[in-house]
Amino acid sequence: MTTTLCTYSVFADSEREALVYKWIESEKAGHDLGEAAVKEWVRNHWWGYLRARWIEHLEGRRFWLELDRNDFGLLQCQFKDVEGLMGEILRQIKEGKENLDIINWALDRKEPMEQVLRVLEGLDINSRRLSCKFE
Repeated sequence: MTTTLCTYSVFADSEREALVYKWIESEKAGHDLGEAAVKEWVRNHWWGYLRARWIEHLEGRRFWLELDRNDFGLLQCQFKDVEGLMGEILRQIKEGKENLDIINWALDRKEPMEQVLRVLEGLDINSRRLSCKFE
């Protein structure tokens, strides 16, 4: 039995999200806000949107074409030895925290820095950023 993996496009999906946002905001305003609403979505929501898609990819829930294929399902097989710590780090990533925020949190809580750094290096948040393509 073969399993077919559904693939999704970050850029196509985000464009749909931005257009929905434009429609909702235009309805509220009573007139078409045009490209200004799309640019506002990009400015205010792109990074959070991208981070949420990256987490889905890491967890193996959805395969996003533009994201690193080697990251797909990474959390299902790596960091099993630090599952509790990984859960806390992932929670912070979902909140939009960056590496330095997580390192400061770990220092404050006296978490094992070697393990924290191993997780952060393995996830490599900074190299997983994509620029919005439809703005």
